[in-house]
Amino acid sequence: MNELVDTGKIWVIKIGSSLLTNGDGLAVDLVGHWVDDIVSLRESGIKVVLVSSGAVAEGMGRLELRKRPDSVHLLQAAAAVGQMGLIQLYESNFKRHQMHTAQVLLTHDDLRSRERYLNARVTLRTLIDLNVIPIVNENDTVVTDEIRFGDNDTLAALVANLIEANTLILLTDRDGLFNRDPRLGDAELVESAMASDPDLKAMAGPGGDIGRGGMVTKVQAAQIAARSGANTVITSGLQSHVLRDLAQGNVSGTYLMADQPLLASRKQWLATLPPQGKLVLDPGAVNVLTTQGKSLLPVGVRKVFGNFTRGDMVSCVDADEQEIARGLINYSDVQSQAIIGKTSNDIESELGFVNEEELIHRDNLVLSL
Repeated sequence: MNELVDTGKIWVIKIGSSLLTNGDGLAVDLVGHWVDDIVSLRESGIKVVLVSSGAVAEGMGRLELRKRPDSVHLLQAAAAVGQMGLIQLYESNFKRHQMHTAQVLLTHDDLRSRERYLNARVTLRTLIDLNVIPIVNENDTVVTDEIRFGDNDTLAALVANLIEANTLILLTDRDGLFNRDPRLGDAELVESAMASDPDLKAMAGPGGDIGRGGMVTKVQAAQIAARSGANTVITSGLQSHVLRDLAQGNVSGTYLMADQPLLASRKQWLATLPPQGKLVLDPGAVNVLTTQGKSLLPVGVRKVFGNFTRGDMVSCVDADEQEIARGLINYSDVQSQAIIGKTSNDIESELGFVNEEELIHRDNLVLSL
């Protein structure tokens, strides 16, 4: 893993709930060790953004909740209570090194808006330049679907995309990804692989009771991070000086490598957006998108699925449901349904107006293959 060592590079480090909590509250001693390592990384020239879970788990402890609640509102309350203790712990530890921290609460919706995406990007980069450690968490008190199904592995990967990080570090209570459940015996550590390897998901198992993420979400996070050219390391945060050793290439774990170059900023943003609908393309349109880099015209679309409006992200698939690309569509689902299979010259006669002659302009399109 020595290729990770490069002063001036940016690391996104995510610490999971299973590490941060010990059953009686936050793992104070471990947080102190991680902070010491992060300070060491900064002194060596590696810039760091910390993505921390633990707010809900800490809140559960303070509110004496022994089981993760099913109620969204109770989860949100736990997150609000726990966030106070979590940030206080980080702040006091970084203060020992005369370093400032900044709390940054994000939701996936913040990264769907181009304007908010750019604002978050500029803020994080400014904090890094000021030698401040941004501490990012999902804003659990205002989200609903994310708090149930989201996870900070995914958020960390999106932050890596956002700031064009070179490396995503996922600290967990396991040594890394194994080829099978290590509790069953005969399991081998996957030391390195391409993040795009389809076999990785089959090796990962479900998450635990405290955190929402398991190895499946970590593999998915590595794949998201790889879209912007970031490599991912999954390793145990219980190892002494794990981050410091990792910078020197001296730690065990799973190294998942990106297999495509850094995307341009706008393309990065597009790749992170969840699709609101789906377009089924004919073979000609698939060929045009994948080999010629052109825009998607109505004539090349066979079917429209989903509910979306102008400017939403949609997925473009071939006849076998294989995703070819994603892009921001220029027409709503109803309007798109009316013009698919027709030439661009027919748009006005079908709709009574023309937004653009393309369904999706090539500047708003990112290939998935």
